[in-house]
Amino acid sequence: MKKLSFYALLLGILPSIGYSQNATKRNLKPKDVYQIKSVSDAKISPDGAWVSYTLTSVDSVKNKRSTDVWMVSWDGKESIQLTNSPDGESQAKWSPDNKYISFVSARNSSNGSQIWLLNRRGGEGKQLTNLKGGDLQEYAWSPDGKKIALVLESKADTSKPKTPKPIVIDRFLFKKDVEGYRERTFSNIFLFDVATKKIDTLTKGNYEVSSIAWSPDGSKIAFVSNRTADPDRNENTDIFVIETKAKSEAKQLTTWTGSDNAPVWSPDGKTLAYLRSTASEDYIMYDHTVLCTISVDGGEPTLLSKTLDRPVNTPRWTKDGKSIFAIVLDDRYRYVANFPLSGAMMQKVSQDKAIFTSLEAHPNGDWASLVTTPELPAEIYAFENGQKRALTNHHEAFFKQISLATVEGITSKSKDGATVSSILYRPAGIDAKKKLPTIFFIHGGPVSQDEFGFDLSRQMLASAGYAVVGVNYRGSNGRGLEYCKVISGDWGNKEVLDILGAVDYTVKNGIADPEKLGIGGWSYGGILTDYTIATDTRFKAASSGAGVAMISSMYGVDQYILQYEHEIGSPWKNFDKYVKLSYPFLKADKIKTPTQFMVGESDHNVPAVGSEQMYQALRTIGVPTELIVYPGQFHGISVPSYQVDRFERYIKWFDKYLK
Repeated sequence: MKKLSFYALLLGILPSIGYSQNATKRNLKPKDVYQIKSVSDAKISPDGAWVSYTLTSVDSVKNKRSTDVWMVSWDGKESIQLTNSPDGESQAKWSPDNKYISFVSARNSSNGSQIWLLNRRGGEGKQLTNLKGGDLQEYAWSPDGKKIALVLESKADTSKPKTPKPIVIDRFLFKKDVEGYRERTFSNIFLFDVATKKIDTLTKGNYEVSSIAWSPDGSKIAFVSNRTADPDRNENTDIFVIETKAKSEAKQLTTWTGSDNAPVWSPDGKTLAYLRSTASEDYIMYDHTVLCTISVDGGEPTLLSKTLDRPVNTPRWTKDGKSIFAIVLDDRYRYVANFPLSGAMMQKVSQDKAIFTSLEAHPNGDWASLVTTPELPAEIYAFENGQKRALTNHHEAFFKQISLATVEGITSKSKDGATVSSILYRPAGIDAKKKLPTIFFIHGGPVSQDEFGFDLSRQMLASAGYAVVGVNYRGSNGRGLEYCKVISGDWGNKEVLDILGAVDYTVKNGIADPEKLGIGGWSYGGILTDYTIATDTRFKAASSGAGVAMISSMYGVDQYILQYEHEIGSPWKNFDKYVKLSYPFLKADKIKTPTQFMVGESDHNVPAVGSEQMYQALRTIGVPTELIVYPGQFHGISVPSYQVDRFERYIKWFDKYLK
């Protein structure tokens, strides 16, 4: 439920716009999945002349995605592809001397992913590490470029006997999507000497380590770890600092019983900026991250965004160390803000309606950011004096030939008086005064939001001739903490009121044809689809992706054991709550909506059994239904041909009942 669908993560969001249609343009088609790329992981070179990044594209013949390393000049005039390997590359970083770009790849390796070096002036990549003692999770160059800090996870037995050994489990949280059944693992920090290739151990212990960051002088490393007695039973993390020399002991800086994450050193090395949860409980679902600072010597933190009541992420220090830039998630938007350490009020820096999704500091005091624009998925922009300037341009040629839906915000009232923000997609080339078959396509999370901008799923449905509505039901972020956490332990209640309120609004305002209403979604969107069709019979078609309706059967089956325990308790103590929350299945005979169910075969996030049960129930009572299971797929459907298939099946199903 927490994880978003693959497309939400891949394509991000773009802000609202309508634009003129051209006779040469065409609508999106499901097979356009093969044409759409993804730009990510922008990093500025030490001299500020270049920005490295990764570009993910689809190989339709091999039916897979491949990620390559590129770089673009800061003036935007020159763009160069640096790698072209079928194995793919990730975690591209600049060496401090500005000569090399390092990256992680499993190419030519029997020992898993390794670090490679690529001379930025050209030539083939060269393998730098040959790690055998653990799986590489992340790495970071020391400021002088002589060492690389590695986070290595302990390897389980990687031998492949003819008859696999039994899986022995003794963990509280014993299964997780993609990871599968979870045996005991731990990770630690190691120091790799670039010249000698010798590896020294820096941290020891049966813990997990992440988010490593070198101090500016290279004498210390900050990192994040959960060092409670049983990390599976809580979501606590704290920030630690350790000196980069033999036999050093890690010093714990934060003591918040919630989560502390994402440490970033100040330019003078005396202070860390970081993000902490609002909640201090063991389980953290409905939450807003708060921007904080803390002295490297310890003490009480300063909460810079405590009164903002909006999530903050991606903290980055200004060059003078007097303030911190960060991204703020607000009602359907994301903007860049400046948080002065002096205590002065936060200043909103980005003034246009573009959506900022990353932030990297340039040596001259400017910034680079991944920014989504009205017409295109994310590209890299220079951000100078509050103005953005495009550096990459990987999407314009394709989208010039596409007629996209116009996007606008609508606001509705729910039955209990709640005000709800939604996004409306109107298909291109259709009279705005015409009532349309309308699909309410519900986002997952639930702690997420539909933002003003491009969303491939909704744009694809709109291209098929539907008005499409994304509803930011209660539980969504961007509207304040109370709006987010009010659904805790009460799933399928207020969210359904909000969805139905948006339905009433679109019908009343002549947008939706009341006889041609559809609903769908993935993950928590699929769950809410089940809840909604069990509550209201107005919908003529539904598509529930990776959902669940029989909550009482999911305890110990999915990865949400902490959520069950903390929001509704153990079934043997609170079975009445489980029964109440299972009403879509237990009252399936009230459902009249023809419903399509989809799920990944290997989904441990919201397992296939949730979709299977609802399919069986509707098949039993005679409501038209079908079940599509994607072989070998996890919660996010990642195989390109399966993504195409999913869009084709969405459109075919809704067309059958709404047209």
